[in-house]
Amino acid sequence: MTDKALRLGTRRSKLAMSQSGQVADAVRQVTGRPVELVEITTYGDTSREHLAQIGGTGVFVTALRDALVRGEVDFAVHSLKDLPTAQPEELVLAAVPVREDPRDVIVARDALKFTDLAASSPKGAARIGTGSPRRMAQLNAYARAHGLDIETVPIRGNVDTRIRYVQDGELDAVVLAAAGLNRIGRIDEVTDFLSVDTVLPAPGQGALAIECAADNADLIAALGELDDPFTRAAVTAERSLLAALEAGCSAPVGALADLLADGQFVKEMRLRGVVGTTDGTRTVQLSTTGPVPQTHDQALALGRELATEMLAQGAAGLMGERAH
Repeated sequence: MTDKALRLGTRRSKLAMSQSGQVADAVRQVTGRPVELVEITTYGDTSREHLAQIGGTGVFVTALRDALVRGEVDFAVHSLKDLPTAQPEELVLAAVPVREDPRDVIVARDALKFTDLAASSPKGAARIGTGSPRRMAQLNAYARAHGLDIETVPIRGNVDTRIRYVQDGELDAVVLAAAGLNRIGRIDEVTDFLSVDTVLPAPGQGALAIECAADNADLIAALGELDDPFTRAAVTAERSLLAALEAGCSAPVGALADLLADGQFVKEMRLRGVVGTTDGTRTVQLSTTGPVPQTHDQALALGRELATEMLAQGAAGLMGERAH
């Protein structure tokens, strides 16, 4: 039985196949078993609507989870930022591997930086494409604060489609996740890395989630070898913030937990959160710092604590429809 192939459920996109392939290699190493990729089409892959319209929450995940529950695949790989914050009882997050670069990046015409885009646009406002209300809110807020003239344009599509908008001259730039471009070998096309001080990433951005059935103890133990405790603590705090704000994956919420080190020793974890209106006129941005969480509950508490402070400053009113 032990040499029977493990079935890994994955979305069909080039990025999903690439990151699932990397996880498959790691799982082969820790289990000694062959791993086969099972391609699954999700609603988010087939719908042409903007993510903010179709709700965002779970649109890339539900079909994979259904396949897990039905036993059609043994485990699944998700981009963690796509996962709804509520965890189904019959499934378990067996591993969160070491996180990739969590930052957002710009791919712009003429190899321009974000701050140079607006100054050099021949048509007035620089047109910047993104499907994310979170990115729109923060880019517009930054532009407003620094006197930059930009227009955020809602777009959909895979990495190729998005970059082609710039190559074809329809847009001056597009915003993408560094992690995704890294995983498909296209990081050299980035013209600017956006500092997390300018744009906080989506909760869990850059991290992968490896999920399997909660009753498969042997597989949970094997996959657990790929888990990175620091990454898990960070993304647990970020997602706890998102859940406590009662916001879905497509809400204009950014969050990042990072470790603060003193020389060789990691001392504390800092959690930063932001929520804002997509036009950038109003934002609530706060941070909190505490001991590095040693347990799941401590990581959850860090996120809830910051969410409470943000709600006290009016965060709820900036998110439009609150997702329940």
